[in-house]
Amino acid sequence: MDDPKKRLLIADLEAQFIIIRDIDKKIKQRADSLNPEDEILLESIAYQIHNIYGASEELLQIVAKYFENNISDASQWHHLLLKRMTVEVPDIRPAFLDSQTYALLNSLRGFRHFFRHGYGTTIDYQQLQPNLEKALNLLPELTTCFEKFSRQLQTRTER
Repeated sequence: MDDPKKRLLIADLEAQFIIIRDIDKKIKQRADSLNPEDEILLESIAYQIHNIYGASEELLQIVAKYFENNISDASQWHHLLLKRMTVEVPDIRPAFLDSQTYALLNSLRGFRHFFRHGYGTTIDYQQLQPNLEKALNLLPELTTCFEKFSRQLQTRTER
C-alpha cells in the first residue's frame, strides 16, 4: 500500500482494534464466572457489551470519515452507519461489513440502546445471555471483515 493516507487509515483501524480486543477480553473474563443471580456481574457484562458495540461503531466511523461518507440524518446515524459499511462504493472503497457481521452489530446496537436508556431497569439474565453470545462472536467476525477490507484496499491501490 503506497498511499501514506491509506497506511494511516489502517494504522488507525489497528489501534481501534486494540481497544476492541481489550473489551473482548473483559467480556470473556466476566462470562467465565457468569452467575444469573449476581446482579452486579450482569450489569458489568452489560456495560462491556455496550462498550464493545461503541468501540466497534468508532471503528466504522474511522472508515466513514476517511472516505468522507458523512451521514446527514442525525436521528438515525447509528443505523445508517452500519448500513453504509455494508455497501461498496465503486472506485472509492470496498464494503467493510459483511451481512452476518452487520446483523450481529445491528442486534448489539439494539441492546446498547436499551442499556443506555433503560434507567432504573434491572438487567435480566434471559435478555443478557443472547447478547453476551453475540458480543463473544463479534471480535472474530470484525477481524475477518477488517482483513478482507484491508486486502481489497491494497488491491485497489495497486491498480
